[in-house]
Amino acid sequence: MRLRAEAEREETAALADIVLIYASLTGNTEEMAEAIVSGIRSQGAEVVVKSVVDANASELERYDGILLGAYTWGDGELPDEFLDFYEEMDDIKLTGRKAAVFGSCDSCYPEYGAAVDLLIDKLKATGADVALPGLKVELSPSGEDAEACRSFGSEFVKLVAGGVSQP
Repeated sequence: MRLRAEAEREETAALADIVLIYASLTGNTEEMAEAIVSGIRSQGAEVVVKSVVDANASELERYDGILLGAYTWGDGELPDEFLDFYEEMDDIKLTGRKAAVFGSCDSCYPEYGAAVDLLIDKLKATGADVALPGLKVELSPSGEDAEACRSFGSEFVKLVAGGVSQP
């Protein structure tokens, strides 16, 4: 049984080519990214992790799986450091690629996690298959939220490797 699980993880890892790009101001979205990466690696897969300030949207076209993470700024906006990247996404085509979005949120604002929703809409506009619902966490992920992030990463690897989307 153990050998079969290891073989399945190796097969999944061989098929998954994933990038995770995020923006974090207070460290909350970065903590989410770290937990998601842990979930990805638990499946034997590797992931390229970048801050959005060190990334270009055109890089996304090189990967089968794309994870974007952003906190919501103000009353429902993308963080400033994500704006250029977001605009660059208008010039790329991500048809055939799996994608998902995550972000830390603050319920004191009228728009809860709107940056996640904006990025999902942009990915869909590029032709990407948004394979998982957006993952929104209130402020810092701890306990259940951290585990949800790990599961998000683990499930994403399986979807990228298997080519299947969840509704």
